[in-house]
Amino acid sequence: MEANFFKQLAGIDFAGSVQITIAHGIQGSLIVSVLVRNEGCSDSAKNLIRPMNLRGTAEDIDEKFFEYIAAPLEAASTLMVEMQGYMQHLDTVKKQSAMEKEKGDKEKKEADTKEKKYREAIERSQTLEGEGKFRDAYSKVPNPQDYPEHALEIKERRSALSARFDEGGLFDSGKTENT
Repeated sequence: MEANFFKQLAGIDFAGSVQITIAHGIQGSLIVSVLVRNEGCSDSAKNLIRPMNLRGTAEDIDEKFFEYIAAPLEAASTLMVEMQGYMQHLDTVKKQSAMEKEKGDKEKKEADTKEKKYREAIERSQTLEGEGKFRDAYSKVPNPQDYPEHALEIKERRSALSARFDEGGLFDSGKTENT
């Protein structure tokens, strides 16, 4: 007797493993259950794929077995491979999304820090101006190149402070004296 069962099985294109269960049925029939499994697929939906069940005499099953199982095995296997590819794609997208979120968070934090430094410098300058220390107030105004979004405000502030300390002459320390 020449058996070519495994040659025929090898001719079917599938990924994973094929589980075949054979049981005796009533009146000398057989029940053959065939299920393709792919442990490489992480999608739990793969567990919803039911096995194919063939019932009949040994002769009937021998005659049509591979004809009946080839297309469904390939389809189920292809589905699981595509499901795994989809899951990997989702993981990639999720990682990229997380990276983009972190990048956005980092940029926002840097912008917030920069804005805070700007506001603190302006407040220091205003405090010194209130104390009549115009030159010191001028020196605390940030560089407009460092804060291009506030360049106009910075230039106006510097101009106003410059006008105030120029009132007292070239050597004025910015302090007002009562003479």
